[in-house]
Amino acid sequence: MISFEVNQQIGHKISLLKWRQWLKKIEQTLKIKKPLEISLGIVGEAAIKKLNRVYRAKNQTTDVLSFGEIDSIVKIGQPNKNYLGEIIICYPQALKQAKTAGHSFDSELELLLTHGFLHLLGHDHQKAKEAKIMREFEQKVLDFHL
Repeated sequence: MISFEVNQQIGHKISLLKWRQWLKKIEQTLKIKKPLEISLGIVGEAAIKKLNRVYRAKNQTTDVLSFGEIDSIVKIGQPNKNYLGEIIICYPQALKQAKTAGHSFDSELELLLTHGFLHLLGHDHQKAKEAKIMREFEQKVLDFHL
């Protein structure tokens, strides 16, 4: 089971039920058996731009960032072996992308959550082969029906 906490700083409140459903799809599609924990942050453009600049040296807004537990600088006590890390989603960017793609805001959030989660599991898209694998996993999760 994937447990989570949400810190939503901006936008129309996204229900915990939706997050739970999306994470359940990820868990079942990827056949995750181990209990895992993640944190979700929903932020505005200024906040994600700052995080992107500080941690990735890119002074621009982005849609989603993932920070794995192993990347964490500050650790308090013993690290939680089940904690994967944090996924930060930019609410206004997600709205823009949903409109551009012609699908719902919920569909965009599910895509960004899945994308961020795959990063926490170690997937990347720097090379064409890696990007193809990541896109296939994303599509598999998005197509899965509970």
